[in-house]
Amino acid sequence: MDLEQVNRLTFAYRPTLDWLGKVIGQEKRTLHIVDVGSGGGDMLRMVESWAKRNNLAVRLTGIDLNPYAARAAAERTPRRSKIAWVTGDAFSYRPDVPIDLVLSSLFTHHLADEEIVRFLAWMERVTERGWFINDLHREPFPYFGFQLLARVMRWHRFVQHDGPISIRRAFRHDDWTRYLTAANVSARAAHLVTYRPARLCVSRVKV
Repeated sequence: MDLEQVNRLTFAYRPTLDWLGKVIGQEKRTLHIVDVGSGGGDMLRMVESWAKRNNLAVRLTGIDLNPYAARAAAERTPRRSKIAWVTGDAFSYRPDVPIDLVLSSLFTHHLADEEIVRFLAWMERVTERGWFINDLHREPFPYFGFQLLARVMRWHRFVQHDGPISIRRAFRHDDWTRYLTAANVSARAAHLVTYRPARLCVSRVKV
């Protein structure tokens, strides 16, 4: 798929895996990790492979409102995988075990401001260990660089069209500062970090 190729070429998985490595560390118990807006499931497949390589015990759940997402993710996931794909609203999700970590990737730029604030407050409330948002940085280099790369790679016209729009709808640091304040998440508790070429990530680790 073109989108998975985009994610690989732009090192889109690296921020999430780096953060998980720092948070999980030498954890011995099984951690329940939920990916909100999981789509075709490529992020959780990467997390599952990473966890196996590092001998880490994880329980992975992908949740998406799109009724076709779970089927598409399951079709692309090896049968031996233990990832659970759920169709529904994350805010109404009631798992049978507590949620340790919530992840999202390229999800929040699809939300309105008030929905982002609600999402932050929800993650803060339901997670035991913390959360990580992996999204785009609204800057000129990612915007024009993506258009050039998409043409060179001859990606699908949907990807060529949607990519620049997503970057225009993305974020800068002051946007996240405003959202965190509205969600009553202390700016000192959250961490913002830029990953080149085009990611601005927001995280929270609970001690």
